[in-house]
Amino acid sequence: MEFAIKASGFSAIFFVFAIFFFVFSTASEFIFEKMDFVEFLTSPEWYPTSLSNKRYGTLALLAGTVSVTGLAMLIAVPLGLGSALFISEFTSGVVKEGLKITIELLAAIPSVVWGFIGLAVMNPLIIEVFDAPIGLNVLNGGIILGLMSVPIMTTIAEDALKAVPDSYREASLALGATRWQTAHKVLFPAARSGLLAAVLLGVGRAIGETMAVLMATGHAVQIPGSPLDSVRTLTATIAAELGETAAGSDHYQALFAVGVLLFLLTFGVNLAADLIVRGRSAR
Repeated sequence: MEFAIKASGFSAIFFVFAIFFFVFSTASEFIFEKMDFVEFLTSPEWYPTSLSNKRYGTLALLAGTVSVTGLAMLIAVPLGLGSALFISEFTSGVVKEGLKITIELLAAIPSVVWGFIGLAVMNPLIIEVFDAPIGLNVLNGGIILGLMSVPIMTTIAEDALKAVPDSYREASLALGATRWQTAHKVLFPAARSGLLAAVLLGVGRAIGETMAVLMATGHAVQIPGSPLDSVRTLTATIAAELGETAAGSDHYQALFAVGVLLFLLTFGVNLAADLIVRGRSAR
């Protein structure tokens, strides 16, 4: 039983390395022999099917991913952490359980349904409200991804707030602090590691989402100048093009190279957050 428990724990590490090895090994020939690193990272031109001049620049795809994810987090972080605080500290009984069940049901909605909402509901709404030529853009994708990230962020953040000892709350209230002051000055600092983990899971949800952004962002390869511009993300590019490429071709390997870039991007976000948490804990 002890061996089984240890194997279960180390299996997560094994699977992460196995996935990275699979993606990297498929892209290795393109990365080391055919790819221009400067062009790959700094060029906004992604034309892998051009007959005369194939270009594999991911700058526009990176810009689309970052812009949509950034806008999604501007929406999801206040909603997610605010919902977690409200459920954890300001409700009880039937209301609390009802809100928790509702939020968990939101997490169960398939991403393709969110994509339909972006396509059929948000698209005409954005066109009407902002007088935009098309409603499939950064704003649409950011709103959809923000709403998709709220449930997981709320669930993890609420668990982090509940893990704060009741003695912290009692001591704060005994000193005359209000419930809002207690939340701001005591609970949030005490639960910062868990809250940061919740935000990171939300970021990972947004960066790794495919179908919703494929349907809601317009799928245009360009660097956005405003939230009303259409974009294409890294994940949407892989999903849209991988099924139409010949296995082993340069285009096929380039898409796996995009997967490696996406893997490194998410790894960098998690590493930076871990260092921030460790730095604050050391103080």
